[in-house]
Amino acid sequence: MRFFAFTKNGKPGLGLRTDEGLRGLMQDDPGYPGDMDALVRSGNWTKAAEVLSAANLIDEDGITPALPFQKAGKVLCVGLNYADHAAETNHAPPPYPTVFVRFNDLLVPHEGDLVCPAASGDFDYEGEVVAVIGKEAHRVPKDEALDHVAGYTLFNDGSIRDFQMATPQWTLGKNFDATGSMGPDFVTADELPAGASGLRIQTRLNGEIVQDANTELLIYDVATLIEKLSAIMTLRVGDLIVTGTPAGVGMARTPPLWMKPGDVCEVEVEQIGTLRNAIVAEA
Repeated sequence: MRFFAFTKNGKPGLGLRTDEGLRGLMQDDPGYPGDMDALVRSGNWTKAAEVLSAANLIDEDGITPALPFQKAGKVLCVGLNYADHAAETNHAPPPYPTVFVRFNDLLVPHEGDLVCPAASGDFDYEGEVVAVIGKEAHRVPKDEALDHVAGYTLFNDGSIRDFQMATPQWTLGKNFDATGSMGPDFVTADELPAGASGLRIQTRLNGEIVQDANTELLIYDVATLIEKLSAIMTLRVGDLIVTGTPAGVGMARTPPLWMKPGDVCEVEVEQIGTLRNAIVAEA
């Protein structure tokens, strides 16, 4: 099942991708199953899919994509989780997952504008896959970890590199307003290979491929990440794990390749979709 959150005339809606197109309901329609956060917290996506599949087709030209998850208690991001990316940034593969946080309210949706801040021009891209927790996880062994994943979506971990690298802690450089994006679809785990492994992941800047890898190359796969993170903290339903980016980031190039106003960045992962954002200057 593939769900898509949107707004129309300022009102939220939820859609289901079908062979005929996008079918959906608005917040004030009878049977509306709630937003994506509520859907994942309820676990009733099968029932929601049945209701939405009987709804009217939605004209996608008349709607605005919404951030799929707006109320995540935790957005846990994993750094240096592809060996080639670690190498290009002069790091050894980490002996334990390198984790930092992003904040849900600073993200923009598919087709939303990513904002290049006035404070810096060192605005980098990072295409990633997000695992969405669908069942509370506390001290979960690896062989049971994927039972706790509801599904997956996409992420652009836009990074302000000079601020990120100014201190050993990456939080500030990762959390400028509107510098990261997520979406467009939430794809349930049953639609994808286990752990979303074996999928081609690409990032394109103005149509040029700048990252091209496969999710099977993650150093710490989704199951391992859940095992290690849940040993430390309880992962709640709706929490997000942003799994890491492969080689090709702008900071590792000579000269560096930064996103700038007027650019368009796309993150595509096979079987999940394409996340597209224009880059604008801070007002």
